[in-house]
Amino acid sequence: MPTKQRNWSIFVIAFVVFMIWQTPLLGPIRYPFILLGTWFHEMGHGLTAVALGGHFSHLEIYENGGGVAFTSLSTHGWIPYAIARASVAAGGLLGPCIFGAILIMGAARANWSVWILRALIVLMVASILIWVRSLIGATVLSLIAAVLTLLSSLKNKAIAKWVLLFLGIQCTFSTYLQLNYLFTGTFERFGQTMTSDTQVIATNLFGFYWMWAIVICCISAYVLWKSYAFYLRNNRG
Repeated sequence: MPTKQRNWSIFVIAFVVFMIWQTPLLGPIRYPFILLGTWFHEMGHGLTAVALGGHFSHLEIYENGGGVAFTSLSTHGWIPYAIARASVAAGGLLGPCIFGAILIMGAARANWSVWILRALIVLMVASILIWVRSLIGATVLSLIAAVLTLLSSLKNKAIAKWVLLFLGIQCTFSTYLQLNYLFTGTFERFGQTMTSDTQVIATNLFGFYWMWAIVICCISAYVLWKSYAFYLRNNRG
């Protein structure tokens, strides 16, 4: 019976997160998580570029919840330039989902949760010092990092586990909050017409932006399902 209760907890938290996103009065609570989702998105772009031998200069997070990662790739990298460009674009779209899955799976074991929470704090602080170049982004991320550090200092494995579950589910939810962005070829930022990530993928590979939007949604759904399944199978006190 206790194991079943722990397993059901992931769905309880998912319901709470869903209500936070659907309740207008909870906008102030929702706002920092919007920016956190943007951070995961832009870090996905940047870290993918680094993994492919490129350069991650910095990222900006805007007050309206948008953001941009400034990356560059070598035309003589270890994979063709067009594939690298498409991969960096996809890295941002899949970033929140992948990070969220890691956090959810990390919550499956109490011993893991403390270390993964600390790793998240280290990554967040490092990104603030190295890459984040916007005041609102640095401020909100610093506040989130401070709260997570406080919770981590309590050395309570149960708290770390619940925090990871909450943040992981927030991340996976933010993946589906970008559906409008996924299914568009261009968008406006500060009066300028910009190319969407799905259009970048289509331009550098083949097909249409909406086709790649469907692919991203399917991959995200699969990763989400696998992370939930992993948690339910491996959940231990």
